[in-house]
Amino acid sequence: MVCRRCCVSVMATSLEDLRSPLFWRGVLAEFIGTLVLVFIGCMSCIGWEASYSPTVVQIALAFGLSVATVVWAIGHVSGGHINPAVTAGMLVTRKISVARAVLFVVSQSVGAVTGAGLLKAVTPIHARGPLGATTVNEHLSPGQAMGVEVLITFVLVLTVFGSCDGGRTDLKGSAPLTIGLSVTMCHLAAIKYTGSSMNPARTLGPAVLMGIWEEHWVYWVGPVLGGVIAALLYDNVFAENSSLTRFLSRNASSSGKGRRHPEKEERHLEPVDGEA
Repeated sequence: MVCRRCCVSVMATSLEDLRSPLFWRGVLAEFIGTLVLVFIGCMSCIGWEASYSPTVVQIALAFGLSVATVVWAIGHVSGGHINPAVTAGMLVTRKISVARAVLFVVSQSVGAVTGAGLLKAVTPIHARGPLGATTVNEHLSPGQAMGVEVLITFVLVLTVFGSCDGGRTDLKGSAPLTIGLSVTMCHLAAIKYTGSSMNPARTLGPAVLMGIWEEHWVYWVGPVLGGVIAALLYDNVFAENSSLTRFLSRNASSSGKGRRHPEKEERHLEPVDGEA
């Protein structure tokens, strides 16, 4: 009965989304946001001359600032996911419907391919190279590469959930900038390992345009797994209104009510005047 009710609720929410013009506005925002991210981010990877190679810092800042800018621009419209791993995390914690998750991922993927296509169109043939495609370092096994992608995407999605926790009162800074800095940090650390994708759509765009599919599964399994783990951990353990927080609060309240007060009992047992 419970499962049936859950299924009916999910279906109802999905149908409500599909009927809402605001939902389709969000789908468009995810398309444009991911397009901008891939176009600008991958543009920073282009080497114009044989003697010139983009630096790790340059690429890390381009992707981090792109994410921060896009989230700031469309966060109020769609939530600013621009990443299937973030969308997967929102889905497993029941913050979005199945229909929203599916169409957001489709929109992100199409946006990424479109962004890569625009980049290819405006870049001279001699300078295109792999068009910013992510590849596994030749000294890493696919398993190691997947582990790197799991961990760096875990950091990103944990930051997203922490920045968007409405129950927190200690947050004073900019959530988009915080999220963008987490992307920059992980790029600085992991570019030499896997290209620091953290985003299946970001990898998909250049892969489609340039036909680079080696170990492509790593960039879907790793980020999605990392995103799901981070989302479940934050939602159930770290969030201000998490199930663990509520459980601990109830236990503390119950133990406080049931606690005995020896001092009061001793005063109650003291003999009154005249009592032998």
